[in-house]
Amino acid sequence: MFILASQSPRRRELLQKVVPDFEVQPATIDERQVPVMAPADYVQMLAQLKGESIAQKNPQATVLSADTVVSFQGTIYGKPHDRQDAAEMLRQLSGSTHQAYTGVWLSIDGEIRKTVVQTDVTFWPLSHEMIETYLDTEEYRDKAGAYGIQGQGSLLVEKINGDFYNVVGLPISTVAWLLTAKEAD
Repeated sequence: MFILASQSPRRRELLQKVVPDFEVQPATIDERQVPVMAPADYVQMLAQLKGESIAQKNPQATVLSADTVVSFQGTIYGKPHDRQDAAEMLRQLSGSTHQAYTGVWLSIDGEIRKTVVQTDVTFWPLSHEMIETYLDTEEYRDKAGAYGIQGQGSLLVEKINGDFYNVVGLPISTVAWLLTAKEAD
């Protein structure tokens, strides 16, 4: 049995490219209890806590968990609380390069495989009108950094350096590699 420890529809859709048959069991952890740390360490800790909570209940299953944040100048941007919060995030990211980090945690037969993937994302300089138009789509809801690169948020992005799917929320080629890493050794 393969379990995805995430309720993200984007992660579900991406995982189907590699694992066609899996269950979804969202992990319930209080992310506010995790101390603030460097973005790569933070996402890895969250992915691990989510994965362990599901793996403990399903010791015979293969469990995959992931967590994604956006970071800019040392500040972690999670999901916005509301439209005003989203507008402020987008104003701060405007015309700059920020990082998207995804921590990936995988348990296969009790063996833990984990990594963090980083992608640099550069936004165009965004006018007030551009931000408001994007916010009107309501796509920012439930998205780290207040944008979805796979949707209308793509219009905010000048360029990326790294894995596109990492910014979406699951670096699927990395997941595929982790699933077969033992065979590749």
